[in-house]
Amino acid sequence: MQLKKMLKRIKSKRKKIEQSKNLNLHIIQIVLAIPFTDKKINLSEEEEIKAILKYWIRILNIKLGWIQDFDKFVVNYVTFSFLFCIMKNIYLLFMNIIQIDHSTFDGDQFICSGSSDNAVCIWDIDYNKQIRSFNGHLNSVYCVKFSPYHYYNHRQNVICSSSFDKTIRFWDINDSRQSQIFNRHTDGICCIELSPFNGGRYLCSGSGDKAICLWDVETSKSLHIFNGHKHFVWCVDISPIQSNNNNDNKSNHIGVIGGNGYTICSGSFDNTIRIWDVETAKQSVAFEGHGHWIRSVKYGSNELGMIDGPNTILSGSGDKSVRLWDIRSGQLIQLFNGHAGPVNAVEYSPFVVCGNSNVICSASRDSTIRFWDIRSNKNELYLIDGDDNEDGEITCLKFLQLRTNRKINNGRECGVKLCYGTVNGVIRMWG
Repeated sequence: MQLKKMLKRIKSKRKKIEQSKNLNLHIIQIVLAIPFTDKKINLSEEEEIKAILKYWIRILNIKLGWIQDFDKFVVNYVTFSFLFCIMKNIYLLFMNIIQIDHSTFDGDQFICSGSSDNAVCIWDIDYNKQIRSFNGHLNSVYCVKFSPYHYYNHRQNVICSSSFDKTIRFWDINDSRQSQIFNRHTDGICCIELSPFNGGRYLCSGSGDKAICLWDVETSKSLHIFNGHKHFVWCVDISPIQSNNNNDNKSNHIGVIGGNGYTICSGSFDNTIRIWDVETAKQSVAFEGHGHWIRSVKYGSNELGMIDGPNTILSGSGDKSVRLWDIRSGQLIQLFNGHAGPVNAVEYSPFVVCGNSNVICSASRDSTIRFWDIRSNKNELYLIDGDDNEDGEITCLKFLQLRTNRKINNGRECGVKLCYGTVNGVIRMWG
C-alpha cells in the first residue's frame, strides 16, 4: 500500500516537472517581501520582537488580494533520477539537502548546497539559477562553506566541502575544478567551519573517527588533532573574534591565535558538547545534559549585540530540545522545549530590539522552524510550519543579509532572509 502511494506521488511530481518550462537540476523557492509601517506604536520589548517576526514572516496560505504585496521567484529543483536515489539511499525519495551557505562575490549573491547525491551546487540568487555543480565526492556531502580566505587573499571564488568519503575538498568556481584536498580523517567528515579571524585561514573539521582537526588552508597542513569524544563529532563551531583583539589578519601563527583565547566547540553523538583550547588542543569545558545526539552548536556573537554573546553556546539535539549554555560556569542557562522531533539546526537571529538580539531560531525533523526569546523558556515566539509532503524534515538553516534594488513601502526593507534546506531536496528562502 505504501509503495503504491509512493509511486502515485512520484508520477504526480513527474507530471508537474514535465509541464514546467524551466527544467533545472535543482529547486529553490524564494518568497521575498516585508511589509512595514511608518506609524509609531508603543510596544513592550517582547511585543516588539513578536511584531517583527509576525511582519517579517509570511505563510504560504495567502489570500488572493495580498498577492500584489509579494515578489515571488521560484526555480524548479528536480533530481537526476528517482531510481538512482533509491539505489543509493533506500530511505530517500528525493535528494537530501544537508547543508547550505551564502556569500557575495563582487556584488553578486550566491548560495551553495551540499546534498546526499554527492554533489556541491552553486546558485545565483539574482538570476534564479544554478551556475555550477561539482561531482568529485564519492559519498554524501555533509557540509559546504564559501572560503573567505581564497577570496580576500587571492581573489578566487572557492567553496569548501566535506563528505562521508573522508575528504575535504576545495572547488574553484571560476575554473570549475578541484583546487585542494584534505584527507587525514579516517572516517566520514560530518562538519567543517572556517575561522572568523585571520581572514578564514583556519578550518576546523569533525568526523566519524571521533576526532576534530584544525587545518591551515594556506599550507593544506593539519595543525592540531583534538581527541576526547567517544562517538561521531557531528557539529563544530569556532569562537568569534575577541572584542579586545585588534585582528588585522596578519597574525598567521597558530600559537598567536591560541594565545588570544580562541576556542573550538564540538557536539557529538556521545551526547556531550566540548570546548577546546586552540593552542593547547586540550579540552577546557564539557557540557552534559542533552539526552540524545548533539546535532548543532553555535557560539554567540558580539556583533548581534547579545549580552555576553561570546560566552554562550547554543545547541540543538536529537532529544528535541534547544539549550543555551554559559561557557564560564559550564552551566545551563535556558532550556527550550516544543519541537516534536530532533532539532537539526540552531542559529542566533539578527533581529535587534533595544540594542540587543535576544531571539534564537531552531529547525527540526518535525518540519517546523521556531523562534525563541533567550531570556525566557516559555513557548516559542513564532513558528514556521513547513509542508510535510513538499519539505519533509528541515535539515539546515541560515540567516542571510541580501542586497536588494527593490523599493517597497516608502523605500524601507529589512534585507534579512531566512534560507533553509529540506530532506526532500528543496531550498526555501523567507523574508
